[in-house]
Amino acid sequence: MKSIQLKTVYDIFRKKELSAMRVPSDLLVQAKLFIYQNGRLLDRRRFEYFFENGSKEAVLAALAAYQNPDGGFGQGLEPDIRSPHSQPVPTESALILMDEIECFDPSILKGVIGFLQANSIPTGGFPLAFCHINDYPHAPWWNTDQDSQAHMNPTGRIMGLLYKQSVLTDIYEEKWFQNATDFIWKEMNKGLPSDYHDGVQWISFLEHTPEYERAAAHLTSIQKWLAQPDIIERDTEAEGYVHKVLDWVPSPNSYAAQVVSTSDIERHLSYLVSQQQPDGGWPISWLAVSTAGECEWRGHLTVERLRTLRSFGWL
Repeated sequence: MKSIQLKTVYDIFRKKELSAMRVPSDLLVQAKLFIYQNGRLLDRRRFEYFFENGSKEAVLAALAAYQNPDGGFGQGLEPDIRSPHSQPVPTESALILMDEIECFDPSILKGVIGFLQANSIPTGGFPLAFCHINDYPHAPWWNTDQDSQAHMNPTGRIMGLLYKQSVLTDIYEEKWFQNATDFIWKEMNKGLPSDYHDGVQWISFLEHTPEYERAAAHLTSIQKWLAQPDIIERDTEAEGYVHKVLDWVPSPNSYAAQVVSTSDIERHLSYLVSQQQPDGGWPISWLAVSTAGECEWRGHLTVERLRTLRSFGWL
């Protein structure tokens, strides 16, 4: 599936010599130690794949352990949802993880599609969470009292990644798939995203939908929205649950890179390096649901931070 290609700062970063602060020589060694002491097998496999010539097959094998017989994902794949049962957001996470290693496994993907088809809202899309989430430990923002209402989060990115994969494409003509995309277009016609979480859903869908001309107008609106001063947090030391430059631009070819200056990116890269903790990992900026959940999130996030540093040539 062809994606819309947009001008980003990628070429700027590729061509210019970055005025980067020196990354500590033991940064990667300490991060590896943290991941192996605290991370899940999945994140150890991800680290191996990205930094030690590990295999895609090993990542997929670790990911498959979180997949349920109904094809959806649960079992704590989203660390703040401790339910074993399948939920839309962990299923979205599985698609993201397959995308990052550029391998949409046919067997895993077939199960995901079966789960999504069986659990799509009749009017299109997927809920943020199903009510059985309340029966298990979870972060308070996952509380739900009904599961019959579709949400852009996670519908947008689920559908965007299903467009991006080229393994099982017959689904594009299925009614549940068309209903979900219709839901997304209708939601986008109502106005701009409400926050970061909605924003990344919009972007993923608009980058990968084959309806390029239809997407173009929304992408123009998204670009203006991203450029507003209160959307992308430029303050490196802003505290609390905020989404800073590198959350929006984890790599040079991220869509939001086109509205962020190279100097802002460099400042945030420098700050990112400074935030590595004495134990080798990076912290989370929200309250974890449990000690185990915090370790799992930090392991996942540490791999993400290392990938960001490497993508900008700092590792």
